[in-house]
Amino acid sequence: MLSDIEIPEIHNAATAHNGNARQATGAAKYGATELKHYIPQATFRGFTAAIVSASLLLGGYAGFLASASLSSSKGPSINKMKLTQLPPPPAQAEAAPPPPTTAPGPAARAGTPVPVPDALIAPDIKDFANVDEISRASAVGGSGEDTGYLGLASEISEEVREEEPNAYEFMAVDKEPYIDIAELQKRIVYPDIARRAGIEGTVNIRVLIDKKGNPKKYIIEATDSDLLNKAAADAVMSSRFTPAIQGNTPLDCWISIPINFRMK
Repeated sequence: MLSDIEIPEIHNAATAHNGNARQATGAAKYGATELKHYIPQATFRGFTAAIVSASLLLGGYAGFLASASLSSSKGPSINKMKLTQLPPPPAQAEAAPPPPTTAPGPAARAGTPVPVPDALIAPDIKDFANVDEISRASAVGGSGEDTGYLGLASEISEEVREEEPNAYEFMAVDKEPYIDIAELQKRIVYPDIARRAGIEGTVNIRVLIDKKGNPKKYIIEATDSDLLNKAAADAVMSSRFTPAIQGNTPLDCWISIPINFRMK
């Protein structure tokens, strides 16, 4: 009897053990099958997403490069402006007045000139120059003025300039230029700066006297002080001389004059 009771229990335990084993084996087969189906799907989705992302990035960069090259090739931009927005035109300068009208002259006549007697010449054209007068006036080296024998222009008498004698060239004259030295000394204005400095001395001045007795220029030959030169020159150049005489003709001549400066 005991054996009959124990055997069913053993059989039930074995049966339970086998059932647990089958459940574990079935669960293991179910997980592997699902993974085998999920992994390819997930891999495909990831690969597709990667391809799409890379395509978007590359396409965006290519579009940026194309737009940059297109904008650089278009050149400068054009500024559009409506006609109503144009600035006002610049102010125009006043037109120059027309030249003054002159009285009409005699009508031009063409053809070969024909001599006309003086009695038939109209009064308003009697002053016109003839061909000979124009030829003389327009000759090479001429000044444009007729100085011929017809008297249409007065003869020009120019005074011939004489060359000034050399300051130290010997001149044979009958009478040299003269001035009263005592009167000349009275004309001297003693320089104040030289007086205060106590400067005295002599200035030898050589003067060119023209044929009218006027001093023309001077040379300071020797001086004891430069402070005295101007006073000596002013006294000499403001004086009147008797000109040099050769025969009965006055002429330009140089003369040396000593000017003394002494404080009283």
